[in-house]
Amino acid sequence: MESFENKIVLIFFTALGVMLGSVLVGSLSAVLVREPPVAVMLKLARDMKIWAIAAAIGGTFSTFEILESGLFSGEVRAVIKQVLYIISALAGTQAGYYLILALCEGKFK
Repeated sequence: MESFENKIVLIFFTALGVMLGSVLVGSLSAVLVREPPVAVMLKLARDMKIWAIAAAIGGTFSTFEILESGLFSGEVRAVIKQVLYIISALAGTQAGYYLILALCEGKFK
């Protein structure tokens, strides 16, 4: 069974990988259709944040089920673990977003 610490790290890097992979591959499609890749990268980075979080935590239904059972059954520990998983996914997504911004050299559009 995975330990709590291992799962936190796995979720962080999954969110980071989803962000970086989707944005970099999406920018390749921009090259194919003769769009500016930097603008497409920045747009995709903004749009992919919520999807990277959902993918990293393994979907939303299981998270909501655990949060519901934790809140209504009094299992505070399960709720805290899910909140920490979500924070880890948010951190991975934001780290990926900042890496994309650095890769685009801060060219905002």
